[in-house]
Amino acid sequence: MSNNQRNYHHGNLAESLLEAVDELATKFGLEAVTLRACAKLVGVSPSSAFRHYSDKRALMTAFAAKALHQLSDTMEEAKNHANNKNKDSFSAVGLAYIEFALDKPAFFRAMWREETIYINDENYTRATQKLGIHLQDGFAKTLQDDDPESFSSQELLAWSAVHGLANLFVEGPVGKGETKKQKLTIASDMIAVLSPAFKRL
Repeated sequence: MSNNQRNYHHGNLAESLLEAVDELATKFGLEAVTLRACAKLVGVSPSSAFRHYSDKRALMTAFAAKALHQLSDTMEEAKNHANNKNKDSFSAVGLAYIEFALDKPAFFRAMWREETIYINDENYTRATQKLGIHLQDGFAKTLQDDDPESFSSQELLAWSAVHGLANLFVEGPVGKGETKKQKLTIASDMIAVLSPAFKRL
C-alpha cells in the first residue's frame, strides 16, 4: 500500500471513502471525484467501494448529507459556546458558518449541488431538514422568530449575508491572497454592520 493510501478499520470503509472525497475535492475540485479514485486513495478495490455506494451520485449524496450535518452541529456548538461565555451568539454563529466554509470548502461546495446528488435520498433529506431547523428557527435561536416553520426576513438576511460572504471567500473573488484570520476579520466587520438590523433574543 502506498503512502497516499489510507488505512481504515473493518466496517468503516464507507466513512473512509467520504474522507477520500474531501481530500480529492479539496485538491482538485468536486468534478475530479470518482468512486474508483476514492477507492484507490483508500487502498481498496473498486468493487469494495461499490458495495457501499452504487455510483458516484450515491457517494456524493452521502458526502453532501455529512456536510449538512456538520454545518448544523457547528452552528449549534457556536451558539452554545457563546451563551456559556455570555458573548454575542448571533455573531458567533455567523462566524462559525463562514469558518466552516473556509476550513471545509469541499463540504461547503457539495451541500446543495443537486445536479450531482440524489435529492430524494432519505439521509440527505433528514440532513437538509436538520439544517433547515437551525436556519428557520431564529438562525440557531439567536434571533427573535415568530414562526419556526418558515423563513422570516431577518433569517433570510442573516443566512444570505453569511452564506454569500462564505461563498465569495471559497470561490475567490473576495479575500484572495488573505489569510484565514484576515478573512474572519472581514466577516466579523460585516456581521457587526448587519447586527443593528436584527431583533435579538
